[in-house]
Amino acid sequence: MAESPYWNPKTETLARDDLRALQFAKLRRVVEWAEARSPFYRRTWAAAGFTADRLRSWDDYERIPFLTRDEWMANQAELPPYGDLPVTGAAGAIRMHTTSGTSGRTPLRALDSRKDWFWAAEMWCYALWGIGIRPADVGYLAFGYGSFIGFWGLHNGLEKIGALTIPGGAQTTTQRVKQIVDFGCTVVATTPTYAFRMAQEARELGIDLPSSAVGTVVLSGEPAGMIPETKALIEAEWGAKAFDTAGMTEISTIFMFEPADQPGGCHIIEDHFIEKVYDPQTLQELPYGERGERVTTSFGRSIIPLIKYRTADAVVKVPHTTTANGRTFDLYEGGILGRVDDMKLVRGTNVYPRAVEAIVRGFPIEEFQIRIQKVELRDEIFLAVEPAPTLDDDAWADMEGRLQAKLADAHEGLRFLIERAAPNSLPRFELKAKRLQDLR
Repeated sequence: MAESPYWNPKTETLARDDLRALQFAKLRRVVEWAEARSPFYRRTWAAAGFTADRLRSWDDYERIPFLTRDEWMANQAELPPYGDLPVTGAAGAIRMHTTSGTSGRTPLRALDSRKDWFWAAEMWCYALWGIGIRPADVGYLAFGYGSFIGFWGLHNGLEKIGALTIPGGAQTTTQRVKQIVDFGCTVVATTPTYAFRMAQEARELGIDLPSSAVGTVVLSGEPAGMIPETKALIEAEWGAKAFDTAGMTEISTIFMFEPADQPGGCHIIEDHFIEKVYDPQTLQELPYGERGERVTTSFGRSIIPLIKYRTADAVVKVPHTTTANGRTFDLYEGGILGRVDDMKLVRGTNVYPRAVEAIVRGFPIEEFQIRIQKVELRDEIFLAVEPAPTLDDDAWADMEGRLQAKLADAHEGLRFLIERAAPNSLPRFELKAKRLQDLR
């Protein structure tokens, strides 16, 4: 009997009408649970004129108030340390994790019960199995285990599948690269940025990563995982296939994954989430194919019901019929495209970090940083790049001109001021990279 490519064949191939019915039944249950047990939801919903008994059809979904991170953070600040959005306090939990804190704001604190944590691992199993990872694999997590939620759920998902799981832990990049090779790892989980960092370290150590046992690189934590140029470069550096996933601390796990056939997007795990796309200004739901803000409702985390949460992720949803792999889950085309607020306006031109990276990755560049600042009352955009060590001065001059021209062509003629950075002078990131500085 042929092995199924689906972790949960019944729901991953469920007819759309049946899937919608399942989602609505779960939605009613989580809304009733939140109203009965979360003081925050009971208070804010009452103020908005919404109660659980008003949720009778899909049309009533729009009656539910949006939840924002700012509201959640303010609630935690007012009632530290966890606020009253959770249905229980720390006594009812076994885990506490936080956001990464890369935004500069106080990290969000989130609690999980034992049941919640088993569910988080289950979501990762959808992805890992769909990618093609099996019990015979050896998985390595290049991740500094700490309070940031990061790859904790992936670790448990690998174990649940039955794969040998190796935590990278608090080690140097050199130590991690050596372990990956020495232990015969077939799967490596990392951020796109750190995948490049490890590949650079391997070259300096004289280690040939493409000849290692690694055949799969699982990416998460940054929108760069679905940029074709970035993915192609990672695959060339590692001699392995790279797959994108995306999750968030607020739900404790992932909500989408790129399967083995790599259809150009990531399937949403729709039997466990309602994912809708809204115009961030008008808050009107958008149809398939239009870019907007991702709004999520999660069915799995019992301590913290997350209902109609504005994520600030920029996405484009497309129907499941876009691909022929048998899954009936819709997709986010191109994965997470960035943040709805990460667009920068420079002299009347829109600049998106993802679009800049897509261009930069087409050149022999080790690392880069974008800086926007005022120079004599005029906005200027600088791009500091570390060229590959093999690039001599003549090759640099040629590359600088071509890079500048390509950036200008993609940005309505906007001139990027290119700076040549010394080797290893720009920041390296193990977790989420922060490559744009707006100093205006």
